[in-house]
Amino acid sequence: MFNSLSEKLESAFKNIKGQGRINDLNVANTIKDIRKALLDADVNFKIAKEFTDRVKEKAIGEKVLTAISPGQLMVKIVKDELTELMGGTEAPFNITGNPAVILIAGLQGSGKTTFTGKLAHYLKTKKGKSPLLVAADVYRPAAINQLTVLAGQVGVDIYKEEGNTNPVEIARNAIAEAKAKNKNVVIIDTAGRLAVDEAMMAEVANIKAAVSPTEILFVVDAMTGQDAVNTAKAFNDRLDFSGVVLTKLDGDTRGGAALTIKYTVNKPIKFMSNGEKMDTLDIFYPDRMAQRILGMGDITSLVERAQEQYDEVQAKKLEAKIRKNQFDFQDFLNQLQQIKKMGNLKDLVGMIPGMGNAMKDVEINNDSFKAFESIIYSMTPAERANPDLLNPSRKTRIAKGCGKNISDINAFIKQFEQMKQMMSMVSNGGRMPSIPNLGAMRRK
Repeated sequence: MFNSLSEKLESAFKNIKGQGRINDLNVANTIKDIRKALLDADVNFKIAKEFTDRVKEKAIGEKVLTAISPGQLMVKIVKDELTELMGGTEAPFNITGNPAVILIAGLQGSGKTTFTGKLAHYLKTKKGKSPLLVAADVYRPAAINQLTVLAGQVGVDIYKEEGNTNPVEIARNAIAEAKAKNKNVVIIDTAGRLAVDEAMMAEVANIKAAVSPTEILFVVDAMTGQDAVNTAKAFNDRLDFSGVVLTKLDGDTRGGAALTIKYTVNKPIKFMSNGEKMDTLDIFYPDRMAQRILGMGDITSLVERAQEQYDEVQAKKLEAKIRKNQFDFQDFLNQLQQIKKMGNLKDLVGMIPGMGNAMKDVEINNDSFKAFESIIYSMTPAERANPDLLNPSRKTRIAKGCGKNISDINAFIKQFEQMKQMMSMVSNGGRMPSIPNLGAMRRK
């Protein structure tokens, strides 16, 4: 996400990075390029101008011209301003009440129903809640069917009324159902339209009046850019929603909606969503997003995702094996599967400082490890546990089993041994040798 904006901002900073002498002209050119980058990202001109005016004012106040590292200081100023533009800090999410009622609104096609399923999964797995999904889109049978499927995928109950075309009644009845079944969160998926119209607005407003939700979340497709911001304003004028959800951030988005929606409606972005899988929902942290836009990565989020899959007992056993240089193919396979559980691989790479732009043209997806996995799956349990067993005849059998050549098997084993040596040296306090090219097998 935001690759184009990141590249243009990086290009803007080249005016003052790595130069021995900095002057007013260099700073002015940098400010001009930053403004152009924002405009190209579909940021409103007025907002882009105000933003760069603040950056310029701070740059002069921070004495960028005389700073030891003017380029770094300018990047920090821009990061701080981007963070403020997107809301400053993480916004609270209110799930108090018995039950808490969350109303989901937005245009058709924005990802409302998918987000509803993701939110139920998030509240169930991360917050220990017992959600009830409510199918209040009475106009599209496909929406009710989709929500039913999603409820089954995440293991939560759904409330729907066949033949009832009154969404206000359905919402009221669902809350009574939730109380009877001890469900502590009710998530209401409402109807959308292809464009803002009075009938849709009146319906959602009536549901709001009937159920007094603790949270009203406006779901918006981030790829629609400035149109998304205009739609958000129309919804907020009528609903006074409590927060925004940005969806489809894995698409070719220019970033305008994420950067300016908070400024326009003065409501925080609370969640961001990408992909179709139910676990691809993240809390929106303005500071972390600003870091990623500027190519600084997001180590905090990366560590948090790793910790979600972290098994302390298994980790200690693995560390002991690495220290004794006993790391085997089964251990490697287990680690690959843990990494895949953390989410989209391209997204994970983008969280590593400096890697987002470096890997932007490299094709990385969740199938990237299949070559490694197919080789290991073609081994017997004894071979996985003892790599030294792999003589020429065993390698031939493994190659046939996974559809590779003997040269591929030998290359994989060599890379594995290099990685094993590297891990052992680092674990025992030694100096890290050069990292083997594990990407070679992926391209085969």
